[in-house]
Amino acid sequence: MKIFIKTFGCQANYADSEVLAGILVENKFKLTNSTKDANIIIVMSCGVKQPTQSHVISFIKSIPKTKKIYVGGCLPKIINLNNLNIDGLFDTNSITKILELINKKHRILFSDKKESRILKKRIRKDIGIVIISQGCQGNCTYCGTKFARGNLKSYTINKIKKEIQNFVKQGCKTIHLSSQDNGCYGLDIKTNLPNLLEEIIKIKGDFKIRIGMINPEYALKFLKPLIKIYKNEKIIKFIHIPVQSGSNKVLKEMQRKYNVNDFKKIIKAFRKEFPNISISTDIIAGYPTETEKDFQDTLNLLKEIKPEVLNISKFSSIQKTKASKLKQLTSQVIKQRSVEINSLKNQLKKNF
Repeated sequence: MKIFIKTFGCQANYADSEVLAGILVENKFKLTNSTKDANIIIVMSCGVKQPTQSHVISFIKSIPKTKKIYVGGCLPKIINLNNLNIDGLFDTNSITKILELINKKHRILFSDKKESRILKKRIRKDIGIVIISQGCQGNCTYCGTKFARGNLKSYTINKIKKEIQNFVKQGCKTIHLSSQDNGCYGLDIKTNLPNLLEEIIKIKGDFKIRIGMINPEYALKFLKPLIKIYKNEKIIKFIHIPVQSGSNKVLKEMQRKYNVNDFKKIIKAFRKEFPNISISTDIIAGYPTETEKDFQDTLNLLKEIKPEVLNISKFSSIQKTKASKLKQLTSQVIKQRSVEINSLKNQLKKNF
């Protein structure tokens, strides 16, 4: 029996796909890179943005009805997929039970209890994706991922270290630390991200660590110890701090737990210590309450900070979120603001 796994979205989804692949190979299934060759299609979906949701649904609809289709990832808990030609649904807490779906013991597997997973098969040989926690501590008004992945559940430092040690033994040169928010790691188990990193850099071997997204409130909370750890040669000089808006009013309405000055303080501190560091940030264009002044504040912030990496999202309403209940800006306004930010992004690139 041949299985094709299609993965959408973030590194957490790719790590989940690796767990799935390992379980399937261990149980004598064969993986294929072609939907045509596959008897079974497993879709690891993403629901973070409405356009991404549309891509996922379009892909599912494109699969011939002769194939068995199972859909996991975030989308099953965000929108209703029962009107599609799907043989089974599973959420992010039911990855290891995939065989129960394939063997028709269940059609839907949802759980609120987060799994402890063992990675079996890597998609890339040179990069190890290590998920340090599931869920987050935020309640952002626009985010649907919270519905799918829930509240923070951190994995122990020992478990994470063992996984990294195994990757290094297998020849991994780069370790990606990933989660919905690396910044809040450990706060549910009486530790934190700096403590984790202190232990990781003690691991022997020739490898580098790339730290994934850290929300500003936690980067600020652990600023001094983070900068200290970043001085270690094992840490790649890259940091992803998503600001989302340059307006304090909009940040408050998004239920983000920091202000623009907090963000500036973090960036200034890292650039002072590491002049060549790569700063990555995210912007949402066209949040429902964003006025023209709010938007100009965002442009001004970007001109001041000049991030090396800028991820731009056009606001899209996600079902069940607080932001979906607000009066929406017109698609023309959202598109125009996105175009302006992209134009600024291109200008900033020319100056590097």
